[in-house]
Amino acid sequence: MNILALESSAAACSAALCRDGALVAQFLQNSGLTHSRTLLPMVHDMLKNCGERLEDVDVIAAAAGPGSFTGLRIGVSAAKGLAWAGDKPCAPCSTLESMAWPLAHLEGRLIVCAMDARRGQVYNALFLARGDRLERLSPDRAISLEELGEELKSVQNFKIVVGDGARLCYNSLNERVSGLELAPVHLRFQSAWGVARAAEELVKAGGLVSASELVPSYHRLSQAERERLEREGRTPQG
Repeated sequence: MNILALESSAAACSAALCRDGALVAQFLQNSGLTHSRTLLPMVHDMLKNCGERLEDVDVIAAAAGPGSFTGLRIGVSAAKGLAWAGDKPCAPCSTLESMAWPLAHLEGRLIVCAMDARRGQVYNALFLARGDRLERLSPDRAISLEELGEELKSVQNFKIVVGDGARLCYNSLNERVSGLELAPVHLRFQSAWGVARAAEELVKAGGLVSASELVPSYHRLSQAERERLEREGRTPQG
């Protein structure tokens, strides 16, 4: 099975091609250019350099959220466009689960996934590394750093923080949470390989969707929506 995976949920942007669980190619760019400019040319060049065609791809996977609202929309829209013409199934992958997969080999470690959600919050999920698999310990969520710190205090396992919000999380919690460490830089940030690995689990679980059904999962309201509700005197949820 050939899986084409896209990751555009944060500052870095990447695409990967995996065949039967093995990474064939990955293209990652963290240049500061907008993903709408870089993502599709990245996919085109990667497939061309591998001698592969879009027609040979079986599943289109995308990091569907949480993450940057604009980045998620770009990645999901690109995946829908690539899948639509060939009626290919899509894998809507959790961004947080995807970033945990490169650390699954650290058996027994608690993987603390963190993306900066602003307003004193991070997008977060907790996973226990099981060697060749992940054990999910929490849902994907937006949580305050204060609440996350209190939760982690009771966990005895060594903890490794991953994601574009890892440094923020580590700096905020290191002095009061024991056994906390940063993932090494080359494993810290989101990558399309992790999305492809998460997509494999969705394939097994029967979790694929059509291109029309693929949508971002933001996990909270946008700033513009929150400000509108506040102007209307209503309390934003999330």
